[in-house]
Amino acid sequence: MEGTKALVLDQRDNVSTALTDLGPGETVSLGGAVVEIRQAIPRGHKFAIRPIPRGAEVVKYGQPIGRATADIAAGHHVHVHNLASQRATPKEQS
Repeated sequence: MEGTKALVLDQRDNVSTALTDLGPGETVSLGGAVVEIRQAIPRGHKFAIRPIPRGAEVVKYGQPIGRATADIAAGHHVHVHNLASQRATPKEQS
């Protein structure tokens, strides 16, 4: 995996995980597509691989992990500042 900068595990994903710190202006090749990084992305954090409109699901590992709270451009950091976590709420018991 030498030289690999990011990882996408499922074709439905709209985010990738940085395997190293990434800086603005860097490019990342992901299965034939190239994404230009627009913001600093710390190692282990997510970035959008295509535009994600506000309210749309953020998908990682082929599963929704939350919703975008703002429009997220390709190459932008996806984290708590623009992602509302998707958590199951316990059912009320009678």
